Amino acid sequence: MDVIAIARELGAALQQDERYLKFSQAQKANEKDDELNELIAKLQLTQMNFQHEAGKEDKDDNRIQELDAEFGSLYTKIMANPNMQAYEEAAGEIDKLMKYINGIFTLCLQGEDPATCEPHIHDENCEGDCGSCGGCH
Repeated sequence: MDVIAIARELGAALQQDERYLKFSQAQKANEKDDELNELIAKLQLTQMNFQHEAGKEDKDDNRIQELDAEFGSLYTKIMANPNMQAYEEAAGEIDKLMKYINGIFTLCLQGEDPATCEPHIHDENCEGDCGSCGGCH
């Protein structure tokens, strides 16, 4: 049994999964969204200007505050964009899927039965103290 060949088969299966297809579609929509791309470019430029100003010996605190506010405003606009929202949702679903798959692999490497092992996936805010929440999903 060639583990690498099986991993490639899994990769091909992943590319047929509805979560991947949704993610890929959202990614393409973002690439075609000129307004979104312009906002992202402005955000990156603002971030570079912020870092440049913050790195100066004689930095201008007012300018840093202006750039910080501009960054926040641009970020809010980007995240309000419907294409970006669809992308973030799809990326979250892909992330959950990959955590689940990696959890199965981890359990298998610990000697668990691949056919029945069930990983416990924690919320992204989980701190590992299971007594303080409603449980894993």
